[in-house]
Amino acid sequence: MNDHVLAQLADTIEARRQSGDPATSYVAKLKAKGLDAMLKKVGEEATEFVLAAKDRNAMQVTYEAADLWFHSLMALAEVGVRPEQVLGELARREGLSGLAEFASRPADPKI
Repeated sequence: MNDHVLAQLADTIEARRQSGDPATSYVAKLKAKGLDAMLKKVGEEATEFVLAAKDRNAMQVTYEAADLWFHSLMALAEVGVRPEQVLGELARREGLSGLAEFASRPADPKI
């Protein structure tokens, strides 16, 4: 599986955000509800992921991770961030100690 899957999904999400019909498109329907509704779904999916992982249910974790990623991609699109940007940030962090990377962040994460 290649990272192009995320880019393709992001393109599909963007197309449906722009011209999808909320009556027939889940993406368009959720976009019409706004960012808060998207973020609520991210939170719900994150909780479902955590519960599945706690149960060590690999199949359910996979399903919930896919749901979490999907809704995260919707939220990213809403704020103008592409998955390639997130992958670039992960690539930048590769080989760094997690503690060192965290310590190097600006005090205000909005910077």
